[in-house]
Amino acid sequence: MGRNLCLAISVALAMSLTAFAQPNWPQFRGPHAGVVEDQVLPATWSPTENIAWAVEIPGRGWSSPIAWGDRIFVTTAVPEGDTEMPKKGLYLGGDRSIASDKVHQWKVYCLDANSGKVRWETVAHRGVPPYALHIKNSHASETPVTDGQRVYAYFGNVGLFCYDLDGQPLWSKKWGPFKTRANWGMAASPVLHEGRLYVINDNEEQSFLVALDARTGEQIWCVDRAEKSNWATPCLWQNDRRTELITSGTGKVRSYDLAGKLLWELPGTTKIAIPTPFAAEGLLYVTGGFVADRVRPLYAIRPGAAGDIALADDQSSNEAIVWCQRQAGPYNPTPIAYRGYVYVLYDRGTLSCFDAKTGKPVYNGLRIAPGANAFTVSPWANNGKLFCLSEDGDTFVIKAGPLEAEDALPVVGCNKLQEMCMATPAALQGRLLIRTLSRLYCIRK
Repeated sequence: MGRNLCLAISVALAMSLTAFAQPNWPQFRGPHAGVVEDQVLPATWSPTENIAWAVEIPGRGWSSPIAWGDRIFVTTAVPEGDTEMPKKGLYLGGDRSIASDKVHQWKVYCLDANSGKVRWETVAHRGVPPYALHIKNSHASETPVTDGQRVYAYFGNVGLFCYDLDGQPLWSKKWGPFKTRANWGMAASPVLHEGRLYVINDNEEQSFLVALDARTGEQIWCVDRAEKSNWATPCLWQNDRRTELITSGTGKVRSYDLAGKLLWELPGTTKIAIPTPFAAEGLLYVTGGFVADRVRPLYAIRPGAAGDIALADDQSSNEAIVWCQRQAGPYNPTPIAYRGYVYVLYDRGTLSCFDAKTGKPVYNGLRIAPGANAFTVSPWANNGKLFCLSEDGDTFVIKAGPLEAEDALPVVGCNKLQEMCMATPAALQGRLLIRTLSRLYCIRK
Protein backbone atom coordinates (compact mmCIF):
# COMPACT_ATOMS: atom_id res chain seq x y z
CA MET A 1 0.00 0.00 0.00
CA GLY A 2 2.78 2.43 0.95
CA ARG A 3 4.62 1.87 -2.30
CA ASN A 4 1.42 2.31 -4.34
CA LEU A 5 0.61 5.51 -2.45
CA CYS A 6 4.08 6.92 -3.14
CA LEU A 7 3.74 5.99 -6.80
CA ALA A 8 0.34 7.69 -7.02
CA ILE A 9 1.73 10.83 -5.38
CA SER A 10 4.71 10.84 -7.76
CA VAL A 11 2.45 10.50 -10.80
CA ALA A 12 0.18 13.28 -9.53
CA LEU A 13 3.16 15.54 -8.89
CA ALA A 14 4.57 14.84 -12.35
CA MET A 15 1.20 15.62 -13.94
CA SER A 16 0.89 18.86 -11.99
CA LEU A 17 4.40 19.93 -13.04
CA THR A 18 3.57 19.09 -16.66
CA ALA A 19 0.37 21.13 -16.44
CA PHE A 20 2.45 24.17 -15.49
CA ALA A 21 5.43 23.40 -17.71
CA GLN A 22 5.44 26.87 -19.28
CA PRO A 23 7.07 28.98 -16.57
CA ASN A 24 7.83 32.11 -18.60
CA TRP A 25 6.16 34.68 -20.85
CA PRO A 26 9.19 36.59 -22.15
CA GLN A 27 7.76 38.73 -24.97
CA PHE A 28 4.70 40.22 -26.63
CA ARG A 29 2.10 37.41 -27.12
CA GLY A 30 4.38 34.93 -25.35
CA PRO A 31 6.44 32.06 -26.78
CA HIS A 32 3.59 30.55 -28.85
CA ALA A 33 1.91 33.56 -30.49
CA GLY A 34 -0.90 33.87 -27.95
CA VAL A 35 -1.61 30.16 -27.48
CA VAL A 36 -1.35 28.74 -23.94
CA GLU A 37 -1.72 24.98 -24.25
CA ASP A 38 0.30 23.51 -21.40
CA GLN A 39 -1.61 25.07 -18.53
CA VAL A 40 -5.26 25.67 -17.77
CA LEU A 41 -6.06 29.34 -17.26
CA PRO A 42 -9.12 30.72 -15.45
CA ALA A 43 -12.12 31.14 -17.75
CA THR A 44 -14.18 33.31 -15.38
CA TRP A 45 -13.29 36.39 -13.35
CA SER A 46 -14.50 39.78 -12.19
CA PRO A 47 -12.99 42.56 -10.04
CA THR A 48 -13.74 40.35 -7.02
CA GLU A 49 -13.71 36.77 -8.41
CA ASN A 50 -10.55 34.73 -9.05
CA ILE A 51 -8.33 37.75 -8.40
CA ALA A 52 -5.06 36.70 -6.77
CA TRP A 53 -3.97 40.33 -6.55
CA ALA A 54 -4.34 43.68 -8.30
CA VAL A 55 -1.87 46.56 -8.15
CA GLU A 56 -2.00 50.15 -9.31
CA ILE A 57 0.45 51.00 -12.11
CA PRO A 58 1.09 54.77 -12.18
CA GLY A 59 0.99 56.73 -15.40
CA ARG A 60 -0.06 55.27 -18.73
CA GLY A 61 1.37 52.39 -20.72
CA TRP A 62 -0.20 49.99 -23.20
CA SER A 63 2.80 47.66 -23.19
CA SER A 64 2.02 44.07 -22.24
CA PRO A 65 3.37 42.57 -19.03
CA ILE A 66 6.06 39.92 -19.42
CA ALA A 67 7.22 37.34 -16.87
CA TRP A 68 10.16 35.12 -16.01
CA GLY A 69 9.94 32.73 -13.09
CA ASP A 70 8.46 34.65 -10.18
CA ARG A 71 9.18 38.08 -11.67
CA ILE A 72 6.75 40.20 -13.70
CA PHE A 73 8.00 43.20 -15.66
CA VAL A 74 5.89 46.11 -16.85
CA THR A 75 6.69 49.56 -18.25
CA THR A 76 4.90 52.88 -18.01
CA ALA A 77 5.30 56.61 -18.61
CA VAL A 78 4.32 58.77 -15.63
CA PRO A 79 3.54 62.45 -16.30
CA GLU A 80 4.27 65.02 -13.63
CA GLY A 81 0.81 66.54 -13.95
CA ASP A 82 -2.56 65.72 -15.52
CA THR A 83 -2.83 64.48 -19.10
CA GLU A 84 -5.71 63.96 -21.51
CA MET A 85 -7.48 60.65 -21.03
CA PRO A 86 -7.89 58.21 -23.96
CA LYS A 87 -11.24 57.60 -25.62
CA LYS A 88 -12.47 54.17 -26.69
CA GLY A 89 -13.31 53.06 -30.22
CA LEU A 90 -12.34 53.99 -33.77
CA TYR A 91 -12.71 57.67 -34.56
CA LEU A 92 -11.12 60.61 -36.36
CA GLY A 93 -9.30 63.36 -34.52
CA GLY A 94 -7.09 61.24 -32.26
CA ASP A 95 -3.86 62.73 -33.59
CA ARG A 96 -2.25 65.60 -31.70
CA SER A 97 0.02 68.24 -33.27
CA ILE A 98 1.46 69.62 -30.04
CA ALA A 99 3.55 67.50 -27.69
CA SER A 100 2.84 67.44 -23.97
CA ASP A 101 4.75 70.06 -22.00
CA LYS A 102 4.65 67.87 -18.88
CA VAL A 103 7.82 66.20 -17.66
CA HIS A 104 7.44 62.40 -17.82
CA GLN A 105 9.23 59.55 -16.12
CA TRP A 106 9.69 56.44 -18.25
CA LYS A 107 9.72 53.62 -15.70
CA VAL A 108 10.26 49.88 -15.44
CA TYR A 109 8.59 47.90 -12.64
CA CYS A 110 9.43 44.42 -11.41
CA LEU A 111 6.61 42.78 -9.43
CA ASP A 112 6.55 39.59 -7.39
CA ALA A 113 4.34 37.12 -9.26
CA ASN A 114 2.95 35.58 -6.07
CA SER A 115 2.03 38.75 -4.18
CA GLY A 116 2.07 41.61 -6.68
CA LYS A 117 4.46 43.55 -4.46
CA VAL A 118 6.98 45.81 -6.17
CA ARG A 119 10.41 44.20 -6.04
CA TRP A 120 12.03 47.17 -7.68
CA GLU A 121 11.29 50.13 -9.89
CA THR A 122 13.61 52.33 -11.87
CA VAL A 123 13.40 55.49 -13.96
CA ALA A 124 14.89 54.83 -17.39
CA HIS A 125 14.49 58.42 -18.55
CA ARG A 126 13.05 61.70 -17.29
CA GLY A 127 12.12 64.59 -19.56
CA VAL A 128 9.51 66.21 -21.78
CA PRO A 129 8.23 63.97 -24.62
CA PRO A 130 9.98 64.88 -27.89
CA TYR A 131 6.80 64.49 -29.96
CA ALA A 132 3.05 64.40 -29.61
CA LEU A 133 1.18 61.11 -29.95
CA HIS A 134 -2.30 59.79 -30.72
CA ILE A 135 -4.64 60.24 -27.77
CA LYS A 136 -5.16 56.45 -27.57
CA ASN A 137 -1.44 55.69 -27.70
CA SER A 138 1.00 55.94 -24.79
CA HIS A 139 4.68 56.78 -24.38
CA ALA A 140 5.17 53.19 -23.15
CA SER A 141 3.36 51.03 -25.71
CA GLU A 142 6.32 48.82 -26.68
CA THR A 143 6.38 45.54 -24.73
CA PRO A 144 9.71 44.72 -23.03
CA VAL A 145 11.47 41.39 -23.54
CA THR A 146 13.63 39.18 -21.30
CA ASP A 147 15.99 36.21 -21.62
CA GLY A 148 15.96 35.33 -17.92
CA GLN A 149 19.26 37.14 -17.36
CA ARG A 150 18.37 40.66 -18.41
CA VAL A 151 15.24 42.66 -19.17
CA TYR A 152 15.18 45.02 -22.17
CA ALA A 153 12.75 47.95 -22.06
CA TYR A 154 12.22 49.83 -25.31
CA PHE A 155 10.51 53.24 -25.33
CA GLY A 156 10.68 54.15 -29.04
CA ASN A 157 11.70 57.79 -29.28
CA VAL A 158 13.32 57.73 -25.81
CA GLY A 159 15.57 54.70 -26.16
CA LEU A 160 16.34 51.09 -25.28
CA PHE A 161 17.39 50.26 -21.71
CA CYS A 162 18.89 47.03 -20.39
CA TYR A 163 18.77 45.92 -16.72
CA ASP A 164 19.69 42.81 -14.82
CA LEU A 165 16.84 41.03 -13.04
CA ASP A 166 17.57 42.98 -9.85
CA GLY A 167 17.08 46.31 -11.61
CA GLN A 168 20.72 47.33 -12.03
CA PRO A 169 21.29 49.26 -15.29
CA LEU A 170 23.66 47.51 -17.71
CA TRP A 171 23.52 49.53 -20.92
CA SER A 172 21.28 51.79 -22.98
CA LYS A 173 20.91 52.83 -26.59
CA LYS A 174 19.19 55.85 -28.08
CA TRP A 175 18.05 56.72 -31.60
CA GLY A 176 16.24 59.75 -32.91
CA PRO A 177 13.83 61.09 -31.84
CA PHE A 178 11.92 60.60 -35.09
CA LYS A 179 8.62 62.02 -36.23
CA THR A 180 5.81 59.51 -36.83
CA ARG A 181 2.82 59.72 -39.16
CA ALA A 182 0.24 62.23 -37.90
CA ASN A 183 2.10 62.24 -34.55
CA TRP A 184 0.63 58.87 -33.64
CA GLY A 185 3.72 57.75 -31.73
CA MET A 186 5.35 54.31 -31.74
CA ALA A 187 4.44 50.78 -30.60
CA ALA A 188 6.62 48.04 -32.22
CA SER A 189 8.30 45.83 -29.60
CA PRO A 190 11.81 44.33 -29.71
CA VAL A 191 12.51 40.66 -30.49
CA LEU A 192 15.16 38.51 -28.77
CA HIS A 193 16.85 35.42 -30.21
CA GLU A 194 20.06 33.56 -29.31
CA GLY A 195 21.84 36.48 -27.72
CA ARG A 196 20.72 39.09 -30.22
CA LEU A 197 18.15 41.82 -29.83
CA TYR A 198 16.30 43.01 -32.94
CA VAL A 199 14.66 46.44 -32.96
CA ILE A 200 12.57 47.96 -35.74
CA ASN A 201 11.94 51.68 -35.95
CA ASP A 202 9.72 52.69 -38.86
CA ASN A 203 9.09 56.44 -38.87
CA GLU A 204 8.73 59.43 -41.22
CA GLU A 205 12.42 60.35 -41.29
CA GLN A 206 14.88 57.43 -41.09
CA SER A 207 13.41 53.93 -40.82
CA PHE A 208 15.74 51.07 -39.89
CA LEU A 209 16.07 47.54 -38.54
CA VAL A 210 18.99 46.93 -36.17
CA ALA A 211 20.56 43.88 -34.50
CA LEU A 212 22.34 44.34 -31.17
CA ASP A 213 24.43 42.12 -28.93
CA ALA A 214 22.01 41.49 -26.06
CA ARG A 215 24.78 41.32 -23.48
CA THR A 216 26.62 44.52 -24.38
CA GLY A 217 24.25 46.56 -26.56
CA GLU A 218 26.87 46.76 -29.32
CA GLN A 219 25.46 47.07 -32.83
CA ILE A 220 25.95 43.97 -35.02
CA TRP A 221 24.24 45.29 -38.13
CA CYS A 222 21.71 47.88 -39.23
CA VAL A 223 19.73 48.07 -42.47
CA ASP A 224 17.78 51.03 -43.79
CA ARG A 225 14.14 50.41 -44.66
CA ALA A 226 12.19 52.04 -47.47
CA GLU A 227 9.20 52.45 -45.16
CA LYS A 228 7.40 55.14 -43.30
CA SER A 229 5.67 54.81 -39.94
CA ASN A 230 4.49 51.36 -38.88
CA TRP A 231 3.56 49.77 -35.58
CA ALA A 232 4.03 46.03 -36.20
CA THR A 233 6.36 43.99 -33.97
CA PRO A 234 8.65 41.72 -36.03
CA CYS A 235 8.37 37.92 -35.96
CA LEU A 236 11.29 35.51 -35.53
CA TRP A 237 10.27 32.55 -37.73
CA GLN A 238 12.17 29.32 -37.14
CA ASN A 239 11.00 26.98 -39.91
CA ASP A 240 12.35 23.71 -41.27
CA ARG A 241 14.48 25.54 -43.84
CA ARG A 242 16.03 28.45 -41.89
CA THR A 243 15.43 31.19 -39.34
CA GLU A 244 13.94 34.41 -40.67
CA LEU A 245 13.12 37.83 -39.26
CA ILE A 246 9.76 38.95 -40.68
CA THR A 247 8.74 42.61 -40.73
CA SER A 248 5.35 43.95 -41.74
CA GLY A 249 5.36 47.42 -43.23
CA THR A 250 3.45 49.93 -45.29
CA GLY A 251 3.36 48.51 -48.79
CA LYS A 252 5.56 45.47 -48.20
CA VAL A 253 6.17 42.54 -45.89
CA ARG A 254 9.89 41.68 -45.84
CA SER A 255 11.95 38.73 -44.64
CA TYR A 256 15.58 39.06 -43.57
CA ASP A 257 18.13 36.45 -42.58
CA LEU A 258 19.94 36.86 -39.27
CA ALA A 259 22.72 38.81 -40.99
CA GLY A 260 20.26 41.45 -42.23
CA LYS A 261 20.16 40.19 -45.84
CA LEU A 262 16.79 40.51 -47.59
CA LEU A 263 15.36 37.06 -48.43
CA TRP A 264 11.96 37.90 -49.90
CA GLU A 265 9.36 40.61 -50.02
CA LEU A 266 5.62 40.74 -50.54
CA PRO A 267 4.13 43.98 -51.91
CA GLY A 268 0.48 44.91 -51.93
CA THR A 269 -0.22 44.97 -48.22
CA THR A 270 -2.15 47.53 -46.21
CA LYS A 271 -1.26 51.22 -45.81
CA ILE A 272 -0.87 51.01 -42.02
CA ALA A 273 0.84 47.93 -40.58
CA ILE A 274 -0.05 47.02 -36.98
CA PRO A 275 -0.68 43.24 -36.58
CA THR A 276 2.39 41.11 -35.87
CA PRO A 277 3.31 38.27 -38.29
CA PHE A 278 3.10 34.84 -36.62
CA ALA A 279 3.88 31.21 -37.39
CA ALA A 280 1.81 28.05 -36.91
CA GLU A 281 1.03 24.79 -38.71
CA GLY A 282 4.42 25.05 -40.47
CA LEU A 283 3.35 28.30 -42.18
CA LEU A 284 3.83 32.02 -41.70
CA TYR A 285 0.75 34.25 -41.49
CA VAL A 286 1.00 37.95 -42.35
CA THR A 287 -1.82 40.45 -42.49
CA GLY A 288 -2.99 44.00 -42.03
CA GLY A 289 -6.23 45.84 -42.61
CA PHE A 290 -6.33 49.59 -42.16
CA VAL A 291 -10.05 50.33 -41.99
CA ALA A 292 -9.92 53.00 -44.73
CA ASP A 293 -7.90 50.82 -47.11
CA ARG A 294 -9.34 48.66 -49.89
CA VAL A 295 -6.33 46.32 -49.55
CA ARG A 296 -6.68 44.15 -46.41
CA PRO A 297 -5.10 40.75 -47.18
CA LEU A 298 -4.34 37.74 -45.00
CA TYR A 299 -1.57 35.50 -46.38
CA ALA A 300 -0.24 32.05 -45.47
CA ILE A 301 3.36 31.62 -46.68
CA ARG A 302 5.44 28.44 -46.87
CA PRO A 303 9.14 28.24 -45.92
CA GLY A 304 11.85 28.80 -48.51
CA ALA A 305 10.49 31.82 -50.36
CA ALA A 306 12.85 34.06 -52.34
CA GLY A 307 12.65 37.41 -54.14
CA ASP A 308 9.36 39.09 -54.97
CA ILE A 309 6.55 36.68 -54.07
CA ALA A 310 3.60 38.88 -55.08
CA LEU A 311 0.42 37.29 -56.35
CA ALA A 312 -0.97 38.18 -59.74
CA ASP A 313 -4.41 39.79 -59.68
CA ASP A 314 -6.09 36.52 -60.63
CA GLN A 315 -4.11 34.35 -58.19
CA SER A 316 -4.85 33.25 -54.63
CA SER A 317 -1.68 31.14 -54.35
CA ASN A 318 1.72 30.65 -55.95
CA GLU A 319 4.99 28.81 -55.25
CA ALA A 320 5.55 30.79 -52.03
CA ILE A 321 2.01 31.67 -50.93
CA VAL A 322 -0.24 28.79 -49.87
CA TRP A 323 -3.41 30.85 -49.72
CA CYS A 324 -4.68 34.40 -49.53
CA GLN A 325 -7.91 35.97 -48.33
CA ARG A 326 -7.77 39.45 -49.86
CA GLN A 327 -10.27 41.19 -47.55
CA ALA A 328 -9.69 39.35 -44.26
CA GLY A 329 -7.06 41.53 -42.58
CA PRO A 330 -7.71 43.24 -39.21
CA TYR A 331 -6.58 46.75 -38.30
CA ASN A 332 -5.24 46.49 -34.72
CA PRO A 333 -5.54 42.98 -33.22
CA THR A 334 -3.13 40.28 -34.36
CA PRO A 335 -4.97 37.10 -35.44
CA ILE A 336 -4.31 33.75 -33.76
CA ALA A 337 -3.84 30.20 -35.08
CA TYR A 338 -5.30 27.54 -32.82
CA ARG A 339 -5.99 23.84 -33.34
CA GLY A 340 -6.09 23.98 -37.12
CA TYR A 341 -7.88 27.31 -37.58
CA VAL A 342 -6.90 30.97 -37.94
CA TYR A 343 -9.17 33.41 -36.08
CA VAL A 344 -9.30 37.09 -37.04
CA LEU A 345 -10.69 39.59 -34.53
CA TYR A 346 -11.75 42.94 -35.99
CA ASP A 347 -11.72 46.29 -34.21
CA ARG A 348 -15.48 46.76 -34.46
CA GLY A 349 -16.29 43.52 -32.66
CA THR A 350 -16.65 40.77 -35.26
CA LEU A 351 -14.77 37.50 -35.64
CA SER A 352 -13.83 35.39 -38.69
CA CYS A 353 -12.40 31.89 -38.87
CA PHE A 354 -10.40 30.20 -41.65
CA ASP A 355 -8.90 26.76 -42.11
CA ALA A 356 -5.21 27.25 -41.30
CA LYS A 357 -3.95 24.96 -44.08
CA THR A 358 -6.28 25.92 -46.94
CA GLY A 359 -7.66 29.36 -46.06
CA LYS A 360 -11.21 28.11 -46.61
CA PRO A 361 -13.67 30.28 -44.62
CA VAL A 362 -15.34 28.55 -41.70
CA TYR A 363 -17.33 31.65 -40.80
CA ASN A 364 -17.04 35.33 -41.70
CA GLY A 365 -17.54 38.52 -39.69
CA LEU A 366 -19.86 37.24 -36.97
CA ARG A 367 -20.66 39.75 -34.22
CA ILE A 368 -19.36 38.79 -30.80
CA ALA A 369 -22.01 40.59 -28.79
CA PRO A 370 -24.40 43.57 -29.14
CA GLY A 371 -22.65 46.77 -28.11
CA ALA A 372 -19.16 45.20 -28.14
CA ASN A 373 -17.59 47.28 -30.90
CA ALA A 374 -14.11 48.36 -29.80
CA PHE A 375 -11.25 45.82 -29.80
CA THR A 376 -7.52 46.56 -29.89
CA VAL A 377 -6.11 43.72 -27.77
CA SER A 378 -4.93 40.59 -29.62
CA PRO A 379 -6.88 37.44 -28.71
CA TRP A 380 -5.39 34.48 -26.83
CA ALA A 381 -6.38 30.80 -26.67
CA ASN A 382 -6.40 28.13 -23.99
CA ASN A 383 -8.20 24.88 -23.17
CA GLY A 384 -10.40 24.87 -26.28
CA LYS A 385 -11.46 28.50 -25.91
CA LEU A 386 -10.70 31.87 -27.48
CA PHE A 387 -10.52 35.00 -25.33
CA CYS A 388 -11.32 38.40 -26.88
CA LEU A 389 -10.77 41.43 -24.64
CA SER A 390 -12.55 44.64 -25.59
CA GLU A 391 -11.47 48.19 -24.84
CA ASP A 392 -14.30 48.29 -22.28
CA GLY A 393 -12.47 45.63 -20.24
CA ASP A 394 -14.91 42.84 -21.18
CA THR A 395 -13.35 39.49 -22.09
CA PHE A 396 -15.61 37.35 -24.26
CA VAL A 397 -14.96 33.61 -23.98
CA ILE A 398 -15.71 31.77 -27.24
CA LYS A 399 -15.63 28.04 -27.86
CA ALA A 400 -13.00 27.30 -30.51
CA GLY A 401 -13.75 25.30 -33.65
CA PRO A 402 -16.53 25.26 -36.24
CA LEU A 403 -19.94 26.66 -35.40
CA GLU A 404 -22.47 24.47 -33.65
CA ALA A 405 -25.33 26.67 -34.84
CA GLU A 406 -25.43 28.63 -38.09
CA ASP A 407 -24.30 32.29 -37.84
CA ALA A 408 -24.10 32.20 -34.04
CA LEU A 409 -20.78 32.42 -32.26
CA PRO A 410 -20.61 30.05 -29.26
CA VAL A 411 -19.90 32.76 -26.66
CA VAL A 412 -19.80 30.87 -23.36
CA GLY A 413 -18.98 33.74 -21.01
CA CYS A 414 -18.11 37.38 -20.51
CA ASN A 415 -15.76 38.61 -17.78
CA LYS A 416 -15.85 42.31 -16.91
CA LEU A 417 -13.07 44.37 -15.30
CA GLN A 418 -14.91 47.68 -15.75
CA GLU A 419 -11.92 49.66 -17.01
CA MET A 420 -10.39 50.43 -20.40
CA CYS A 421 -7.99 47.79 -21.79
CA MET A 422 -5.60 48.06 -24.73
CA ALA A 423 -2.67 45.89 -23.56
CA THR A 424 -2.53 42.26 -24.67
CA PRO A 425 -2.47 39.97 -21.59
CA ALA A 426 0.22 37.49 -20.53
CA ALA A 427 0.05 34.04 -18.93
CA LEU A 428 2.28 32.60 -16.21
CA GLN A 429 2.00 29.23 -14.46
CA GLY A 430 -1.79 29.05 -14.46
CA ARG A 431 -2.17 32.79 -13.95
CA LEU A 432 -3.54 35.37 -16.37
CA LEU A 433 -2.05 38.88 -16.24
CA ILE A 434 -4.38 41.59 -17.55
CA ARG A 435 -3.39 45.25 -17.65
CA THR A 436 -6.10 47.89 -17.55
CA LEU A 437 -5.75 51.66 -17.75
CA SER A 438 -4.64 51.90 -14.13
CA ARG A 439 -4.04 48.37 -12.77
CA LEU A 440 -2.37 45.05 -13.35
CA TYR A 441 -4.54 42.10 -12.39
CA CYS A 442 -3.29 38.61 -11.58
CA ILE A 443 -6.18 36.20 -12.22
CA ARG A 444 -5.99 32.69 -10.83
CA LYS A 445 -8.43 30.00 -9.77
